[in-house]
Amino acid sequence: MAQISANELEKKLYIEVDGQPFYVIDVTFATPSARGASTMCKAKVRNLLNGAVLDKTFKTSEKFNVPDVEKVPAVFQYITGNEYHFMDNVAYEEFMLTAEKLGEQKLYLKENQEMLALKLNGTVVSLELPVYVELAITETDPSLKGASISGRSTKKATLETGMEVNAPLYADIGTVLRVNTETGEVDGRA
Repeated sequence: MAQISANELEKKLYIEVDGQPFYVIDVTFATPSARGASTMCKAKVRNLLNGAVLDKTFKTSEKFNVPDVEKVPAVFQYITGNEYHFMDNVAYEEFMLTAEKLGEQKLYLKENQEMLALKLNGTVVSLELPVYVELAITETDPSLKGASISGRSTKKATLETGMEVNAPLYADIGTVLRVNTETGEVDGRA
């Protein structure tokens, strides 16, 4: 199994910590001011098995196994109660993930949306969403006359998936917005 050291960590890598597979969301390096102290690596990681997001600190000398994660194209199909159903576009098999397992990712899903399913040992454990998704506004205050597209002011809006965002003042019900799946911020009209 391939290994990677903590000083080689970067965003979007998969690592194994204490036998659990993680996805690296963000990483920073801190050099302590004390003499002889080693550089520390602080990483924000998401557990692929349960979706929990954790802040971890590692010594740069630590090494991690790289889990065998296979990425396959998939399409979101529908929701039944607490279960989200998808189609594996390679094997043409349906699979399901629960709302708890998806965590915040469920707020970016709409029917027929394409993404990558992450398989660990042949079993789908998580999703890799596109960087941007396009979602329509279902609830918001009326748009303001004369509000410019380049304006920096925002208002609360609810999107078709139930996600709440800060939308531009010109946006109205039915406006389709580009939402960044990594930050949850609106990046303008679709």
